[in-house]
Amino acid sequence: MTEPGAVSRGPGGSLNRRSRGTTGGMTSTITPYEDGPLIVRGDFELRTPDGTPIAPGRATIALCRCGKSAITPFCDGTHKVINFRAGADHDTPKPR
Repeated sequence: MTEPGAVSRGPGGSLNRRSRGTTGGMTSTITPYEDGPLIVRGDFELRTPDGTPIAPGRATIALCRCGKSAITPFCDGTHKVINFRAGADHDTPKPR
């Protein structure tokens, strides 16, 4: 079993997270799509940098990685128009 708060890799390199301090163990899966968005599935909370909740409107969302979406933080498909390129594998360098 995964420790609360731990991040593990799922099938296809997706990231799985188990939240701390939740009775049922909130879980979510984040899957980077090659040259596209991050797909988030499961139980999650989305917040602005100042902590204000953002209502996702559904249980599965696509988060923009290209930075050009008109509906950020959500993906609107603009990555296809601007020819955005980003890998989806776990060999991508870790963020600093």
